[in-house]
Amino acid sequence: MKGKLIGISMPAVVALAATITTLASTASEQLVVDYKDVFQLEYAASPQVSPDNKTLIYERRSMDIMGDNTRSSLWQINLDGSGNRPLLSGKASFRSPTFSPKGKRLAYTSAHDGSNQLYVRYLDNGQTVRVTNLQDSPGALSWSPDGKYIAFSMFTPGKSNSLFKDMPKQPEGAKWAGTATYIDTTNYRNDGGGYVAPGFNHIYVVPSEGGSPRQISKGDFHHNGPINWSKDGKQLIIDADLDENWQLRPRETDVYAINVIDGEATQLTTRKGPDFQPLISPNGKYIAYLGFEDKKLSSQNASLSVMTIDGKNNKELTAALDRSVGNIQWHDDGKGLYFTFTDHGQQQLGFVDFHGKITKMKTKLGGQSLGRPYSSGDYQAVGDGRVVFTQGKPNRPADLAIVNTKGDITKLTSLNEDLFAHKTLAKVRSLTVISSVDEKPIEAWIALPPGFDPEKKYPLILEIHGGPHAAYGPNFSMEVQLMAAKGYVVVWANPRGSTSYGEDFANLIHHNYPSQDYNDLMDVVDGVIEEGYVDEQQLFVTGGSGGGTLTSWIIGKTERFKAAVVAKPVINWMSFSLTADGYAYFTQYWMPGMPWDHAEHLWKHSPLSLVGNVVTPTMLLTGENDYRTPMSETEQYYQALQLQGIDSAMVKIKKSGHGIANRPSNLIQKVGNIMAWFEKYRTDKAEQ
Repeated sequence: MKGKLIGISMPAVVALAATITTLASTASEQLVVDYKDVFQLEYAASPQVSPDNKTLIYERRSMDIMGDNTRSSLWQINLDGSGNRPLLSGKASFRSPTFSPKGKRLAYTSAHDGSNQLYVRYLDNGQTVRVTNLQDSPGALSWSPDGKYIAFSMFTPGKSNSLFKDMPKQPEGAKWAGTATYIDTTNYRNDGGGYVAPGFNHIYVVPSEGGSPRQISKGDFHHNGPINWSKDGKQLIIDADLDENWQLRPRETDVYAINVIDGEATQLTTRKGPDFQPLISPNGKYIAYLGFEDKKLSSQNASLSVMTIDGKNNKELTAALDRSVGNIQWHDDGKGLYFTFTDHGQQQLGFVDFHGKITKMKTKLGGQSLGRPYSSGDYQAVGDGRVVFTQGKPNRPADLAIVNTKGDITKLTSLNEDLFAHKTLAKVRSLTVISSVDEKPIEAWIALPPGFDPEKKYPLILEIHGGPHAAYGPNFSMEVQLMAAKGYVVVWANPRGSTSYGEDFANLIHHNYPSQDYNDLMDVVDGVIEEGYVDEQQLFVTGGSGGGTLTSWIIGKTERFKAAVVAKPVINWMSFSLTADGYAYFTQYWMPGMPWDHAEHLWKHSPLSLVGNVVTPTMLLTGENDYRTPMSETEQYYQALQLQGIDSAMVKIKKSGHGIANRPSNLIQKVGNIMAWFEKYRTDKAEQ
């Protein structure tokens, strides 16, 4: 084997396997997850603790089988776990719960009246007022300190810049093709949103009892949340890029203070690189924010800094933590901040004081990435030092839990016990191998199928994450559970380039992707095979986005896999660089320069350059509306395989962009097609 196992022996493997074998002798005698179960999944999100620290309101998200989407209801629960009850629910979603400063009212958004609007609910009697009558959806809700106003962000349409003005008038009853779309902007289409309409995100303020929203921000720029009110209610603190070349500065933002009366913006940060997600301290004297000095690396850690309210006395607090920091929240005493960071594949909580002393809390967030086992999670700090968070486990989506100052964790909800308690799910455990490239440890996780018998041989699926700067972990994944339920051992890993192991590890593939990450993945496969329960003649490989790129790279380098499914890949870096929605970003950070100046480099790392080596039966699978890794990438590879007579197929997922799992039915379509392709080439079925 190329990679060397760390800290595990065959007797230990057999003993471990024996302990996880259930009373039933085969998987066929057990209830296991099935495709229809996708529509029964639920998870918790966006916990908001009341100002009196007694209760919390959270989004309970479930799958809508009729609407084929995720529906969100607002539920309320006491911090001791009692009184879990619905607050707002129905056919429409209720989102973004935000307490008023005194906790007597709750702002939220919903489309239950037809369009997405801002509402305020009086919590003492349940009466609700519709605050707005907007043409677009409000977001980033923020109460003024006195509770009289609510600030929000909203897309504001602009005027078309079409040059042609002399189109003849269409006769009544005529059916013409429609008005041509005129485009003269750099960012003209976004994955998941389609072609971008003229306009910008602006900040508005509306009376909390209802009235006319007033636009605060000005200019042809996007203004972003979160929105912070200054203590005196005279300024709004946001982040934005107000440079005239903002379209070609995809990572650049600064923190601004906007005067609520006249809309004048004062720039508070100036470094080269993004400064974003500002958050005012409880006493109103400081602003915490995230950012980094831009070194044009493809992966860069966001650090937490603080400054005085006037933008002076900047101090970086988390420089000693070689991880990217996010989701910052002030402690009520204003002497430090909570934050999230991903470490070894799992989202975790940390706390830092004004001296830069970092405390890593013993909490594992997760459970909100239902499709694949990515890191995820929400939390909300309680004023007395406790923290409510979405608890992540390998066999359950996110539930709410609370951790006290001693580190004791109490689970508050059990949202999926009705679905999973009577079923046998795949058991997940970790595996670490030593890379054959440079002896770096490579972490992986293995899902063993229900009814696992260590004396049998099982087919293996290698599932590869996207990004490529992202992280898998021991997190819930419905896709993995469905694969394992079909009798497969599933392994997923964090090869070089993955986040959560430090900036240097992530940038081992900077301008060098794909490359030795291929070797890391092969070492992981060899490590699982060495445990003795995998049939080496029944190896399968799949991955999406960056994982799709690596899958197509792998089958161009080796013939060891029985079949492959390449999902939403980059096949040709040259064509991708000039067709993807984020081309202004990709050409500056993922490539050494403009594509026409580096054609040889881009071709060297393009899976299409290896397609002549491919003999593996290959399915390609991509959303028909994918603008991140456009369908043209998939079609190039499919046509190349067809020209060579390789057994191949192409699946176009309907009404899907890059995020195929955004619709429950499409998640099922994705996994179902992958498994059908693998079953077509699996030759051990008679033995199972």
